[in-house]
Amino acid sequence: MKSVFVAAGVLAPLAAAHSIFQQAGSGSIDFGTSCTRMPPNNSPVTSVGSADLACNVGGSRGVAGLCEVKAGDSFFVEMHAQPNDRSCANEAIGGNHFGPVIVYMAKVNDAKTADGASASWFKVDEFGYDAGSKTWGTDTLNKNCGKRTFKIPSKIPAGDYLVRAEAIALHTAGSSGGAQFYMSCYQVRVANSGGGQVPAGVRLPGAYSASDPGILINIWGNFGTYKIPGPAVIDQSYF
Repeated sequence: MKSVFVAAGVLAPLAAAHSIFQQAGSGSIDFGTSCTRMPPNNSPVTSVGSADLACNVGGSRGVAGLCEVKAGDSFFVEMHAQPNDRSCANEAIGGNHFGPVIVYMAKVNDAKTADGASASWFKVDEFGYDAGSKTWGTDTLNKNCGKRTFKIPSKIPAGDYLVRAEAIALHTAGSSGGAQFYMSCYQVRVANSGGGQVPAGVRLPGAYSASDPGILINIWGNFGTYKIPGPAVIDQSYF
């Protein structure tokens, strides 16, 4: 019986370590969750072929709010383990849920109605693994009260976009289907564009394979260089 209780004691904190991208902001403006397509709970998506990979469970439906920003502005997304708990005393994502943090954008006709799964997503920010400091992207969230700040590209067309923030937990990714995907989509309207074209993008689901080296990986061994899933971040000329 002892082993049963030990296993339960291990599983409980791992479940509690699940997390949600919730709030957003730009500069000194805190949008809270006004433009966030909030998932129903903090459980991950585990299938790279699921339509939920785009904007999480229920994320194909829009919300009433829009976060209005200007091209070139800084923008932050914010992750916490429990709804509306923004306490910096609690880890944004704990329980050894190590992995990359990735941010995509997609140009859409109407951010309030776009479903996400049919969008063309281009990558604007990422942090995988820094071998020198042994730092994962999720470590940076924990060090910054859940926040990941990036720049809205300066040279993209004005209009409506979805912003997709994602953390991939790799603590059980040594077997196929073991990676955990935590994502939320934000409805954003970009003004004051410096012109330019929409960058080429990918589909989600579609861009990831269960066998990708950044998804099927044993992070507890000597894995060498970590390859972040998905396309490269768009060219710096867009920023």
